[in-house]
Amino acid sequence: MNAMRTRLGMLTPSSNSVLEPVTCAMLARAHGISAHFSRFRVTEIALDAQALDQFDLSNILPAADLLADAKVDAMAWNGTSASWLGIERDRSLCEAISARTGRPATTSTLACIDAVRLSGAQRIGFVTPYTDDVQLRIGEVWAGAGIACHAERHLGLRDNFSFGEVTPAEITEMIRAVAAEGCEAVVVLCTNMDSATVTAPLERELNVLILDSVAVTLWQTLLLARADPRILSGWGRIFQSPLS
Repeated sequence: MNAMRTRLGMLTPSSNSVLEPVTCAMLARAHGISAHFSRFRVTEIALDAQALDQFDLSNILPAADLLADAKVDAMAWNGTSASWLGIERDRSLCEAISARTGRPATTSTLACIDAVRLSGAQRIGFVTPYTDDVQLRIGEVWAGAGIACHAERHLGLRDNFSFGEVTPAEITEMIRAVAAEGCEAVVVLCTNMDSATVTAPLERELNVLILDSVAVTLWQTLLLARADPRILSGWGRIFQSPLS
């Protein structure tokens, strides 16, 4: 019975309270597909050395080793840290995970960038909980990847746990605000913000693509595991084919 099961491994920030329940809710009716989680310590998002050191490979790779024990089919770093650390950090991480575990790997940032490129959208909005300097750095990193920020809203928060306390209603208003500035796609760039539950109705209301980081990470991890993302088509355009 277990031979046909698809297992998805998610590397999770320790203080994140959103991505696990949201991912499991999205997969609740996806027969034979399950998500499995391994945590490492992340408590704040900032640009000082102590905060940046949380994402050192020496902290992340042991958690990946533990996920590999569950024989997952694909693995993701379900966090957006490369959006301010630099895209190459995530590429190196994925290479290291695959070399150690034999599993294909992705990250939230790489998945979101791929989704934007596949969509063909040019005017991109960003919604985040982060501080001014982190938000500025995100704009620089994404611009370096060829994706410019057309409009953005951010909350000025540093404590990672607090991101999960932002309500879907607050996130909805931030999305509406950047969409009103003419964005064709909106990236909710944080896996500890609960926007997945409002994505589908907002896409219909605003006629824009909304890329929730948790959902997009799941989308690309399903692809890596050779599972059809369309099984989750009710959760937004990212799971539909073609992406539009």
